Amino acid sequence: MLKKLRRKFIAIAMLSVSIVLIAIVGTINIANYISTNQALDARLSLIADNGGTFPDMTPGDFGKKLEPKSDQPPAMNDLQKHGISQESPFDTRYFTVTIAPDGTVESVDTGKIASISAGTAEEYAAELWKKGKKKGFFADYKYLATDSDGSTMYVFLNCQREISTIRTYVLASVGTGTIGLVIVFVMIYFFSGKVLKPVSESYEKQKRFITDASHEIKTPLTIIDANTEVIEMMEGENEWTQSTRKQIARLTSLTEKLVFLSRMDEEGTKLEKVSFSLSDAVLDTAEGFRSVAKTKGKQFEINVAEHVEYVGDEKNIRQMISLLLDNAMKYSSEQGIIRIALKTSGKNKIITVWNTTDQIEKGKLDMLFERFYRMDASHNSRTGGFGIGLSVVYAIVKAHKGKITAKSEDGKSILFTVAL
Repeated sequence: MLKKLRRKFIAIAMLSVSIVLIAIVGTINIANYISTNQALDARLSLIADNGGTFPDMTPGDFGKKLEPKSDQPPAMNDLQKHGISQESPFDTRYFTVTIAPDGTVESVDTGKIASISAGTAEEYAAELWKKGKKKGFFADYKYLATDSDGSTMYVFLNCQREISTIRTYVLASVGTGTIGLVIVFVMIYFFSGKVLKPVSESYEKQKRFITDASHEIKTPLTIIDANTEVIEMMEGENEWTQSTRKQIARLTSLTEKLVFLSRMDEEGTKLEKVSFSLSDAVLDTAEGFRSVAKTKGKQFEINVAEHVEYVGDEKNIRQMISLLLDNAMKYSSEQGIIRIALKTSGKNKIITVWNTTDQIEKGKLDMLFERFYRMDASHNSRTGGFGIGLSVVYAIVKAHKGKITAKSEDGKSILFTVAL
């Protein structure tokens, strides 16, 4: 249990850190991309608005706002915010292609770039013109198309450096974040033991208390039982001795279940798993309750599929079935109906116990598996239950890597489903 708790603690802590780190890294990279993209748009608009050439920049131009003439202005038009300076005309690599209304190339200007030929530039522009593209990325270029006198001028801005920078930034941030997560995982793994140490100590004390208390209770119970037997031998059996024996049986059953739960909670508890007939186990256990149901005037139905084999702890499985049926017998309504069934569903073995009951909440009732849970204290006191039996059932199912659910569809019956 403690190992599971530690794993959950580490998983939740790592998930929380991962979400925050991914949000931070993602936000920074998105902001960097948007900023870079806006800077490229600003240069493209400046070139397009100047007839396909980068205008000469003077100190007086900075601090001014761009007055874009193109149809697609930059998102922000402050020159300095986009890194445009007096040196920009010399470090900006671009080319332009103008296409006539009939699709023929009117002019090509590759004077500001050396990495592309005029023929390749024409091919790029022609392909985009046929597709009707006006703005976006093409290969290592960002382009912008403007219309003038029926012709379309494509401005291609070389952004290989910016793309490379963005990629490097993404890889660096992701790599740094991954290393950070590994370091955080090591730290959380190391410190989780210290954080959970008080819980571990408290849990160990609780288990030790349950075990010790159970053993201590057994001794006086044995003495009381022996004394009661002597009284009955001397004075005969009466309602008081019968009541005493009944309470002895209840307390003995309770202590045995508490010890059982304590052992099931221990790490590394091994079950004696063997292959056995689950059909026979369910049928044999259920048949033992038929006379009980008849005595209480309740209808008892058994529907068990034949030849269902299972690998598990047969003793525990029989105890689980017995506890579920005992619960149904105790809490089913007067003159009620109880049904137990076994069937297969794929690789799963499904055991269901259904019974009519008094008014009960609709929906899932998984809280019934909590220790000492009482849905109706007065009803439980009449039936003599401690609210521990279903906790034992839950522990057995979990030890077999199975699932168990409890639900009520109509508020007048309850269905327990065990999937092994």
